[in-house]
Amino acid sequence: MTSENQATTAASSQASTAPRTGQGQAAEFDAIIVGAGFSGLYMLHSLRELGLSVRVLERGGGVGGTWYWNRYPGARCDSESVYYMFSDHMSREILDEWNWSERYAAQPEILRYLEFVTDKMDLRRDIQFNAKVTAAAYDAGRNRWDVGLADGSTLSARFLVTAVGCLSATNTPKFPGVDTFAGDSYHTGAWPHEGADLAGKRVAIIGTGATAVQAVPEIAKQAAHVWVFQRTPNYDIPGRNKPLQADYAAKVKADYPDLWQKARLSGFGLPYEVEERSAVDFSPEERQPIFEAAWAKGGFYMGLETFSDYLVNKDSNDTVSEFIRGKIREMVKDPATGEMLAPKDHPFFTKRPPLENGYYEAFNRDNVTLLDARAVPIEEITPRGVRTAEDEYEVDAIVYATGFDAMTGTLFGMGITGRDGLRLQDKWADGPQTYLGLTTRGFPNLFVITGPQSPSVMSNMPVAIEQNVEWIAGLIQYMRAHDLDVAEPAQEAEDNWVEHHNQVAAATLLPETDSWWMGANIPGKPRTLYPYVGGVGPFRVICQEVAEKGYEGLMLTPG
Repeated sequence: MTSENQATTAASSQASTAPRTGQGQAAEFDAIIVGAGFSGLYMLHSLRELGLSVRVLERGGGVGGTWYWNRYPGARCDSESVYYMFSDHMSREILDEWNWSERYAAQPEILRYLEFVTDKMDLRRDIQFNAKVTAAAYDAGRNRWDVGLADGSTLSARFLVTAVGCLSATNTPKFPGVDTFAGDSYHTGAWPHEGADLAGKRVAIIGTGATAVQAVPEIAKQAAHVWVFQRTPNYDIPGRNKPLQADYAAKVKADYPDLWQKARLSGFGLPYEVEERSAVDFSPEERQPIFEAAWAKGGFYMGLETFSDYLVNKDSNDTVSEFIRGKIREMVKDPATGEMLAPKDHPFFTKRPPLENGYYEAFNRDNVTLLDARAVPIEEITPRGVRTAEDEYEVDAIVYATGFDAMTGTLFGMGITGRDGLRLQDKWADGPQTYLGLTTRGFPNLFVITGPQSPSVMSNMPVAIEQNVEWIAGLIQYMRAHDLDVAEPAQEAEDNWVEHHNQVAAATLLPETDSWWMGANIPGKPRTLYPYVGGVGPFRVICQEVAEKGYEGLMLTPG
């Protein structure tokens, strides 16, 4: 929805957002949205524009979603700030007013931005904070979703939209003795808002994924000693973070209409110049300057503006993988440590490639020690620290940088129950079954933003979020215009989408690697590629064609 529409709908929006209640009954709304991050805020704005009464339920004490909870040292986005924001579809005025300070914004600045948007668009009055959803059940007789909260209160709505994010259910490994540790324990995804004083302390950091890559250099600056427990090294590529130049930011703002459109039709939600070429068609001498230029530029240019077939051509991938391994060996002074940090068990970009700003250099510090937790696994957490098969490391604090139960963990934790008592986790027991990653059969009028089998985490998130939200809002608008009350995918449409998703995944190198994209970080989780890898642009076109055909594949019926 554009800012030009806001004035004409403001009066109806303000009038419609009041809940309808009866004596002793739960508050009733047209729509309930769970989550107040990027997704929830834009969904609220979009449904308000349609004149719906809406309530957002947020388990935290403020807006921000990911950026409310993830306050660990060094936390920042890894999409360039100028593209990690709402587009002109939310508000051109906000685009013009907001100015980022860094190439890759840090958590406090992103949170300030989301608070700025919330207040600028007057969204806060429809958000209920400290509201943790514990149950959501569909009543077919009333065609309503009944939502229960941890405090015992209930709400009801025709439409239920989950905007809970893909990385919001923290994963802490079940090491023996994990509760016996006498020091302080932290998970990077649930960092204390008052911060953590690690100055002069001995710290164990377990995990070397995207959060550890950001946290290790910052913690190393203040801790007495840091032991980093690594199972699998990653292909971390340089972010080259720096202050954002005013002239560059102004040029981007002037070009935003074209840049946003390019991002929407791109593979990964970024307006980069993707070169359609294979590395195997170039000699090593020809490839080297291409790799060096992208490495110097920093960011995902390494994966997107060099060669285009890394995910489907192992020989092509081998060239960039070896280039990055060589760079790692150059940056780390100790050869044994450098070799341990150089990945050899998976191709580049088949795990989430973090952006680093000083990560490898941190291992050149005297107070940082890398430990191979695959060769010598952690056996237990003791009252004094971390014990492996060979030694016990006495520490004052343990930081679990062990990631999330991605894509499905938070959804299952909400206790979502569809028609005939069908639980979402039971329907998805062997892996997600969705139509477009946005709906699932058996759960009428339930919509999932950036759910499994949509591009989500395989993209610049705001671009994927806006597309999802606009499609859902468009469907609801269509239903209201045609006196339709119930939307649910047909079985054939769902089966066809799952088959298409799996075929696209199988054509890539991704299923061969144990990653959280594949659910491999959670014991017992179905092994499947969770995000859709067909590209943001192609996915947008598919969804647009579905809408243009009267939302083909959905069973739309009167109440």
